[in-house]
Amino acid sequence: MRVLFTVSDWTSHYFPMVPLGWALQSAGHEVRVLCPPRQAGPLSAAGLTPVPVLGDLDMSQLSRFVNLRAARAGHWPYPGVPLLHPLTREPLVSPEDFDFGPLAKDFGAEVGRQTALGADAAVDFARRWRPDLVVHDRLSMDGVLAARAVGVPHVAHLWGSVGTHEDSPALHPVPVDRTGEFARFGLPPMTPDLIEHVIDPCPPELAPPTRAHRIPVRYVPYNGPGGHGSWTPSDSGGRPRVCVIWSNSVTQIYGEASYAVPEIVKAAQDLDAEVVLLAHRDDRAALGDLPDSVTLLEQYPLRLVLPHCAALVHHGGAGTLMTALAAGVPQLSVAFGAEQETDGARIAATGAGLTLPGHRASAETVRDALARLLEDPAHRAAATRLSHANAARPAPSGLVPELERLAVNGRG
Repeated sequence: MRVLFTVSDWTSHYFPMVPLGWALQSAGHEVRVLCPPRQAGPLSAAGLTPVPVLGDLDMSQLSRFVNLRAARAGHWPYPGVPLLHPLTREPLVSPEDFDFGPLAKDFGAEVGRQTALGADAAVDFARRWRPDLVVHDRLSMDGVLAARAVGVPHVAHLWGSVGTHEDSPALHPVPVDRTGEFARFGLPPMTPDLIEHVIDPCPPELAPPTRAHRIPVRYVPYNGPGGHGSWTPSDSGGRPRVCVIWSNSVTQIYGEASYAVPEIVKAAQDLDAEVVLLAHRDDRAALGDLPDSVTLLEQYPLRLVLPHCAALVHHGGAGTLMTALAAGVPQLSVAFGAEQETDGARIAATGAGLTLPGHRASAETVRDALARLLEDPAHRAAATRLSHANAARPAPSGLVPELERLAVNGRG
């Protein structure tokens, strides 16, 4: 069978698909991944075959534009965190600091151009390669379009607790066809109901809202390539070991004022905790001198660290949250962004974590939340319960027969 993956331009959106790609290949099936050009490297490093022909949009730049547009409409929920200019990343005193009209026109034109380019490329490749099934991340409109254009079934692979049918449009549950690509190919409009099947990696307590047929899968963490390195956890002498991780995409979208890691590290120090800090090399300068109680690991897979930790503090990303879920580690989400805040609130509702709005993060607020996370055994018990529920779900290899049946029986 030929299986076509399509992915959007964030690694966190498709990293949960990587173990399924391995499982399909191990079962003898062919897998190709349609992707934007900048994702060819990460996909190759993951052992999958990229086809880098989709539209090339700078998602961080686009996110800054969306933030600015929302602020101009009166919605900016992060007081004290300045907006960034979409192009220069310079902080803005006010969303009215420059003439928005020409910028909006240019952005609209470029989004339209890249969207059309990706749509044409996806349909053209699908017509030539003739896949039996398409698997796409939740925001990859190209996958839905290509599958519908050639009459094969398609499945959305979710990456966290946000589903295809959400009440809040701020969560962007499915892509919006703003440029009329579906009509151009003679297809019905892109709506959530076009997604009829989803692969769901969340335990039932965290089930994403969807009206699609749900295919459960175990969340198998893939955090990108990386070796075990030289770090070996030592005896902490009874002190709790806290892992801290922060995505550099948060800084790219929300600016340096959103970089809460120094406050998080100070909070952990106040609790006499040992800190293992996973940092991107681009953020190293912002950390300054670190105390002896902090171990810094650059580009180190989170899944290798968490089994040795009592708690995790992070930026709210779904991939990080789900990796902690799989490891059974209580977590504190310090979140910016509607999806990150929602994921954090949903994990907190299970008891396996706590959440704190990013703009309210200080050494004091983080310390108080982290102390509760470490001291109340109910959080560890809830995290263990979710981990066991995840482990009881079918492994990615267990999905292969169901996807084979769908490819045969679900053709249009």
